[in-house]
Amino acid sequence: MVKGSDILTRWQLLRPYLNRRQRSLWAAAEAEAISHGGIALVSSVTGISYQAISTGMWKVRSTNGSTAGSLVPSGGSPRAGRKLTEVNDPQIEQALQQMLSDEIAGDPTGSQKWIRSSLRNLSRRLDEQGHTACTHTVARLLRKMGYSLRVNWKKQAGAQHPDRDEQFKYIAALKAQYLREGLPVISIDTKKKELIGNFRREGKSWRREPIETDSHFASYAKCVAVPFGIYDIAKNIGYVTVGTSNNTSEFAVRCLESWWCLHGRLAYPHGNRLLVFADGGGANGYNLRTWKKDLQEKLCDAFGLTVTVSHYPTGCSKWNPVEYRLFSHISINWAGQPLRSLEVMLAFIRGTTTTAGLTVEAQLDQEIYRKGRKVTERQLKELALSIHDVCPRWNYSLTPRPIS
Repeated sequence: MVKGSDILTRWQLLRPYLNRRQRSLWAAAEAEAISHGGIALVSSVTGISYQAISTGMWKVRSTNGSTAGSLVPSGGSPRAGRKLTEVNDPQIEQALQQMLSDEIAGDPTGSQKWIRSSLRNLSRRLDEQGHTACTHTVARLLRKMGYSLRVNWKKQAGAQHPDRDEQFKYIAALKAQYLREGLPVISIDTKKKELIGNFRREGKSWRREPIETDSHFASYAKCVAVPFGIYDIAKNIGYVTVGTSNNTSEFAVRCLESWWCLHGRLAYPHGNRLLVFADGGGANGYNLRTWKKDLQEKLCDAFGLTVTVSHYPTGCSKWNPVEYRLFSHISINWAGQPLRSLEVMLAFIRGTTTTAGLTVEAQLDQEIYRKGRKVTERQLKELALSIHDVCPRWNYSLTPRPIS
């Protein structure tokens, strides 16, 4: 019996020496030797599409003059046989993509993305929506969308919180409700701080000569930049404010206030409610009193907005859309490029685009934000704060207070 590991070994040895056509023919020969189930096995091991192997098998059989087998009849077409699922059900890819929209996580410094659900779970959920797809079909559709099997690489962040799945479901339900009603839904976070100066950066860029950079010491930096990102989920637009002071809740709320004044209220003229997705810690952490107080005063009271905040569970920041839909593309755009000045940094951020239509706006904030602000119990009780029943520590709303 042919083992998948044996096929994988041969594939890894031969792959560098084969062009696209030769790979198809080699895979077809392997599948032909296995006979029943050969195409599916070779495809799952090598990643070569079912269609490419089937076409290669037709060519191999035509060359040998063989008419054995039933995959491709003699004189038939290499595309003969049962139609692909997405041909019979054109809506299945869109349904799967929609299903994954709440499950995608990503690396904020690169292009890797991954999902939480298993193939069996995705197959079952598609079936519940009226789309028939076995696990092999789901795997093929995922590969078509750019996903693939990967070995474990990053260490786990720790034990999962028992309310983790419940919070993810609640976030998905809130997002669907707000988007359905045409209300603003944004994802926020602070990107990694960057040293401004002639410093080496990870990544490569096309040049005739390498760029000479200085030693990577903070004391050589002109300043330390603090990029705060806001991603509008419905509009697919990113907004980044680059600060040069401390990463505080006051800075985070100032960025939100600026976004609402310059963009939010224009894009959503009838929006009196705002949904914010944020990480559990940092300047906008769920347990920070200053964060809630500043939201109350500078957004809710100032603009008559009801602000609902949902935090991602501890260790789940990679599922925050701003990470993989905004920050990852910015990191790719300036990879290998020294950020010699704040103007250069802003230019890279503004120049970030994607084939999906992402655009990014950026501005500079050189205000000084001090640390150590305190909010008393009395001040906290004065907030128009309502805690949600579902995962109360992570979900809450702030409403405008009556003008006294």
